[in-house]
Amino acid sequence: MASKRVCFVVACSLLPACGQARPASASAPAPLDWKRVVTTDDMERIKAWRAAFVKALEDAKARGNSTQIANEGALLDPDAAMGGAGPAPGQYRCRVIKLGTTSPAMPAYTVYPDFACTVADEGEVMSFAKTSGSQRPVGLIFPGDDRRQIFLGTMMLGDETRPMDYGRDAMRDMAGAVERIGPNRWRLILPYPHFESVMDVIELVPQA
Repeated sequence: MASKRVCFVVACSLLPACGQARPASASAPAPLDWKRVVTTDDMERIKAWRAAFVKALEDAKARGNSTQIANEGALLDPDAAMGGAGPAPGQYRCRVIKLGTTSPAMPAYTVYPDFACTVADEGEVMSFAKTSGSQRPVGLIFPGDDRRQIFLGTMMLGDETRPMDYGRDAMRDMAGAVERIGPNRWRLILPYPHFESVMDVIELVPQA
């Protein structure tokens, strides 16, 4: 259904990772209420965020990663959300940690090197984009509740120059929440991603 799709190209065409050309629908405002946009599957993923976080941590700890998890402090504490404003527009240093695994052959705890990401003001919503690499989450940050904001987006791959419409391909859709976990520190949690892990956690820290 058309109501289940958001043209994230509208917002993300403003970002370096998404190309320069704006589509014909660029004048259409992004919906403010994420519940009018989210797919049924992604609504379930968002509702199950804490169960996914706990399950992912248990899996990672059972396979010998307890010390590394403890060293990350609030970043990997399911209940660390402090509430307050989401990340302001600007350039951020981001880092991905994958927790848990959907295959015994895969590691249950993987930390990736820092990468550049961008948060931008799109009017009624904010946008987030990883600006380099072969896998680049891109999407919108909607107002949520007093603890977190809601993220809905898609995964850009390889040399793609603009993101796929949200809701067009469930395997590329991404859904989760943005939480403040300290002064000038946020995380984007992505429960039950479609590849590899049980929970992806992206740390966001403003670039100096």
